[in-house]
Order: sequence, then C-alpha cells, then structure tokens
Amino acid sequence: MRRAVGLLLVVLGAFLVTFALLLRWWVPGHVIRFPLNEYSVRAFAGRDITYFNRAALKEYTGVTVAAVQTLEGDVKSGTSSTAVWGSFTALEDQTHHVSIQNTSQRSAFNRRSGLLVDCCAAAIGSNTKVVQSGQGFVLPFGTQRRTYQIFDVTLLRPEPLTYAGTGTIDGMAALKFVEHITNDQFGEQTLPGPLVGMKDQATVTLPEFLTATNTYWVDPVTGRPIEVTLDQTISLEDNGGATRLVLLGGRLSQTPASVRSAVASARQDHARIQLIEDTGPLIGILAGLIALVLGIVLVWRSQQPWVADYDDDEVVDLTGRAGR
Repeated sequence: MRRAVGLLLVVLGAFLVTFALLLRWWVPGHVIRFPLNEYSVRAFAGRDITYFNRAALKEYTGVTVAAVQTLEGDVKSGTSSTAVWGSFTALEDQTHHVSIQNTSQRSAFNRRSGLLVDCCAAAIGSNTKVVQSGQGFVLPFGTQRRTYQIFDVTLLRPEPLTYAGTGTIDGMAALKFVEHITNDQFGEQTLPGPLVGMKDQATVTLPEFLTATNTYWVDPVTGRPIEVTLDQTISLEDNGGATRLVLLGGRLSQTPASVRSAVASARQDHARIQLIEDTGPLIGILAGLIALVLGIVLVWRSQQPWVADYDDDEVVDLTGRAGR
C-alpha cells in the first residue's frame, strides 16, 4: 500500500511540475491575448479649441469641447489569433452645444502584438479601401522601449511612435510614446473664396495639412494606453503656405476619471497575467516538488516493494493458522 501511494505521489508531482513549466512558458502565448469582447470608454476634454462649423460656415475660437471614444469588439468577426474592434468618437462643442464631428474606425489586429491586419471589413469611416498597418488601438503585450509604427487615422498611414521616457500615471509605471507630425498634407477641401479671404474667387480648393503632437502613456505589461493627449491642428493653406482656415485645432486631454478607469482596468489585467505567469507556476512547482519528495520517500521506505504491506507483524495462511 505504501509503495502504491508513493508511486501515485511521484506521478502527481511530475505532472504538477510539468504543468507549472507549461503554464509559465507555453500557456501565456496562447491565453494572454487582447479580448474579442472588448468594451471600454475613454473621455477627453479641451479648452480654447478652434474649429470650423461647416453647417454655419463659421470659424469658432476659444471654445470648450468634450470627446467620448467608445471601443467595442465584434466577437463574431474575431478568431483565436485576430480581434476586430470598432471605435466611435463623438466631439462636441460644449460652449455652443453643437456637434463638431463624429468619426469611426473598424480595425482587425493580432491579439498578441496589436499589429493591424487587412481583413474583416476594416474601415476608416465609410472608407473600406484604406489598408491599415502598424499598431492600432494597442501596443504589444510586454511593450518595449523603442519606436513603433502607429496607424494615423487622419493621414491614413503609419507614422513613427517614438519612445520618450518613463513615468507614473495614477500610481502605475508607464512608458511614454510621442507621435510628431509637422505640416503634412493629406487632402483638400473646396470652400467659398470669400470665406477664406479670397474674395475674387467664388470657390477655391485648398490643401489640408496636419500638425500634431500626440502623447501616449502606455502600460508596458498589457500594451494598453492609460493616458492619451492629442494636440493637433488641421488647417487649409494657400499656395504660399499661409493658413487660410483652421478646421480643427487645440489640445484634448484624457479626463482624470477616464485615466483612473484605464489604470484600474490595467491592474485587473496585471492580476490575471501574474496568476498565469508567476503565481500559478510557483504553486505548481512547489506542490509538485513536495509530492515528488514524499512519493520517493514512501517508495524508498517500502521494505518489500513487490509485497503489499500489512498493518501487523503476522501473516495468516490459507488455513487460517497464524504464523510467526
């Protein structure tokens, strides 16, 4: 009996150690992934914003604005390796209580690296012909201190996202990344000439330019931004490079409540990741080693491994007589 129990403990111990090693080195790459059923809301606020109201054909300055970005996963379109998330952002002028603009993005990306893939009806607004590449909504798990390429939804191409240092956001260590864009042309608009100071022309078509400094504080464990600041200007310029109209300009910062929510969510992810990568393997190895040691001791202490042990020193033969 002692030998049987010992062998069972040896097998159990070997299983626990093997499982712990798999949990540490193999399971994370197959389990720790961005979710298919993502749902999160990020809020921004800005003051002294300038924008052009197309309906009123008027440029407003010095206004207070609020923006809400909602991220929602399309579970049915995702797979074990690819997630599909949709983003909808509503920007509102709180000074005049009117909508400034609504934008949307649908992106498919690798669930470990966060790299965008061209599939699953990905689109920027209603434009499904844009090929999205680079990082999308997130950076990879285990974000490194280096430059990444992030897809810019205004320029419709990836741009460098440069590592710029470390810091602490609401008590959480974070990496700082900055996207710099300097007066890059990306489109054009046709407007009444007098509106942009060209009174001798009924209509005029001017190129659009983007200048931006977008700052992302990223949780290096999960690759998720926990605080974002968007400082950008979209303007129309004439052939001489003079600004004729600011379509949208100013600084939008994530609200403190939104930052706290993002940090709290990241902490929950940290706990799950730690359970898989550290706590689980440690418990498995300790329990496995204890079982192995006990099993080996029991087997070793069995005097006759091929005969079952009895509770007393007597052996009873088939006739029922006791022998010594």
